[in-house]
Amino acid sequence: MAELAGRLRLATTRLARRLRQEADAGLTPSQLSALAVVDHRGPLTLGALAEIEQVAPPSATKVVAKLEAEGLVERTVDPTDRRFVLVAITDAGRALMDRSRQRRTAWLAGRLHRLDPARRADLVAALDVLEELSLAEPR
Repeated sequence: MAELAGRLRLATTRLARRLRQEADAGLTPSQLSALAVVDHRGPLTLGALAEIEQVAPPSATKVVAKLEAEGLVERTVDPTDRRFVLVAITDAGRALMDRSRQRRTAWLAGRLHRLDPARRADLVAALDVLEELSLAEPR
């Protein structure tokens, strides 16, 4: 079982790294990840972003400052509690994420197209298992 787990970890890590490279967003992996979180789950507080990204709050603050300087996110005062700042994606940030996703999907579709039909069928069968693994409860 450990060998299978090791092969799966390595394959998914390599695929994730390659997809990050294909994103061509001009952002660091940390910045791209934070922007994706804000896109999917925002607006949210800096503390919530830090927790989701599993980084220290000062690290999240630095990443957000860089994204804000690029015009990809904006900070606003939380209307329900003015002590907190919310981070939201801008139209420019959403457009960058859309282009990035399209590039990554196109790259992956090209790779899938090169597989013979039997290998693609194997992958389709494995997707249910991969999705189940990715949704498993954390330990």
